[in-house]
Amino acid sequence: MSDAFEGVSEVLFIPYASSDHDSYLEGARRFTASAPFNLVGIHEYDDALEAVMEASGIYVGGGNSFLLIHDLHEKGLIEAISRRVSEGVPYVGISAGSNVACPTMMTTNDMPVIYPPSYEGFGIVPFQINPHYHPGGILWREGEDVVQHFGETRSRRIAEFHQHNPTPVIGLFEGTFLRWDGESATLVGGSAEIFCVGDTTLRVEHGAILDGSLSPR
Repeated sequence: MSDAFEGVSEVLFIPYASSDHDSYLEGARRFTASAPFNLVGIHEYDDALEAVMEASGIYVGGGNSFLLIHDLHEKGLIEAISRRVSEGVPYVGISAGSNVACPTMMTTNDMPVIYPPSYEGFGIVPFQINPHYHPGGILWREGEDVVQHFGETRSRRIAEFHQHNPTPVIGLFEGTFLRWDGESATLVGGSAEIFCVGDTTLRVEHGAILDGSLSPR
């Protein structure tokens, strides 16, 4: 966070992926307490659009992507945030905040708890992100037994997305970050899997550099 917002003294926090904005802001402030910037909540402003236009850094927290994208569209902030980031304002998105950085939020893992007017995201990156990705099925312990869950894997759900959408998808393992500079993406801290229509799944590791089509450089 400190690297991403280097030189920024005040960062605008967007807590719309949660229904309790004040509590979320308080938790985010605890999380960034050691960082060299102050965190201010967009909900503390009378005019959310003006807050975005004046922001020197933007941080969008995780939670429910449907709730987040609903509120962003309802408040007319999609185009404004996209424009501010294109002008050089640094952006950090965690979980749902990474979903909305994509062309759409359609590779979210969340339940549709509310119906948004559009799935359109900021389009900060030209590909789709699936956060909290894991590469296999789910096992859990029930007493002394290890039980297999036979529901869809993440790769299966991404394959279903690709039946209707050609945009490449990167599945970010837990604790992995992707730094995008407008031309290339650098994988930081862990692993990811890349899904492109017609290609086999590609595993990449910390330090991998990818172009906008998620092809390794």
